Amino acid sequence: METRIKRIGIATLFVLLFAGITNVFAGNDNNYFTISGVVKDKSNRKTLEYVNISVPGSNLSSITNEDGAFVLKIKDSIQAKEIEFSRIGYFNARIPIDGKDLSDQTFYLVPNEKQLKEILVEGWKNPSDLVREALRRIGDNYSNKPNLLTGFYRETVEKGKKFVNISEAVINIYKSPYSNDMFNENDRVQISKGRRLLTTKVSDTLAVKLLGGPNLSIYADIVKNRDILFDEESLSYFNFRMRDSKFLDNRPQYVLSFEPAIILPYPLYYGTLYIDKETLAFTRAEFYLDMKDRNKATEAILRKKPVGLRFNPEEVAFIVSYKQREGRSYLNYIRNEVQFKCDWKRRLFATNYSVVSEMVVTESREEHVNTIPRKASFNVYESLSDKVMDFYDDNFWGDYNIIAPTESLESAVNKLKKQYK
Repeated sequence: METRIKRIGIATLFVLLFAGITNVFAGNDNNYFTISGVVKDKSNRKTLEYVNISVPGSNLSSITNEDGAFVLKIKDSIQAKEIEFSRIGYFNARIPIDGKDLSDQTFYLVPNEKQLKEILVEGWKNPSDLVREALRRIGDNYSNKPNLLTGFYRETVEKGKKFVNISEAVINIYKSPYSNDMFNENDRVQISKGRRLLTTKVSDTLAVKLLGGPNLSIYADIVKNRDILFDEESLSYFNFRMRDSKFLDNRPQYVLSFEPAIILPYPLYYGTLYIDKETLAFTRAEFYLDMKDRNKATEAILRKKPVGLRFNPEEVAFIVSYKQREGRSYLNYIRNEVQFKCDWKRRLFATNYSVVSEMVVTESREEHVNTIPRKASFNVYESLSDKVMDFYDDNFWGDYNIIAPTESLESAVNKLKKQYK
């Protein structure tokens, strides 16, 4: 039980304390071309978040932000001919490119409105049997070789409507082969490059530090680390229900909702699972920590706070997605958001905070892969905001793919850049 509690909270553990402030940004290079723009729903013209953008035939990819915007930097050496857009509930779209910059374009996705009403799960007695079989097929559906992934990781802290902490890093992620075994402790994360933006008002800043943040790529991988949600033995802790089928990457998906069926000494999650109908591979999970017992939720995510500060968690949410390539599924994107309120005793009003960490896999390889040495890996008890400047390289960031900033985040970045000119 102790191990499970640690793993449930490990991707969201953070500390609250007072800290100093600095500011850094930028870099460039020119061995690439850039495609940028916004992705919208063709029927209603609304922007679409979490759209996956990839280069077919390569391991290069990125994702749209909350404003539907993206920037994809493609190395000349790839000789890319087109890019592909994909999202749950939409037809895939491929757009031809010619190796030249294409800026501020609008791209449209057509909704896939073909949803199959299902009362019974075809061939299964109940939804939990479907999930159990999907768990048993993990060894067949996911990579059976060691993988070295390269990813872009960002964590932000927002106080009220103002960003007070922005840290970014390029990370290397070693993944041992997927199998029916549990979490492999040889899976590790290494920081390659990093940069940081923070505010200057020390007196006004309650510093929120996310412990082990880049390790989100390991601990929130629900297929590899089954302790975070469920394994075959713990399926009885949940109630599952079938929902209308949807499409992802033009492939039909079973959609199941789940919620806790029992009360345990630690909090469970509720949410939605997407399972490929043909392969029974998990393709996406959206899940939230049960907040019915706030004390349990606090114990799961908070490690340290100043004396006299009251901490009230509001929401802990995850998105985890996988992308199929050549018959196998690979980790693609992870997002974690923690919303909470803090107030000091004897004060009337509480302050809202939002901590968001997200990682998108931008490249990967399976050949000539070596594990990351323990000494070089990022420690789960370290904070990226404390360590990130050890990995700063002013000349690196120009040609590297990142998740495009949201409008408010971009505004905060631009304001700080002007402030320090």
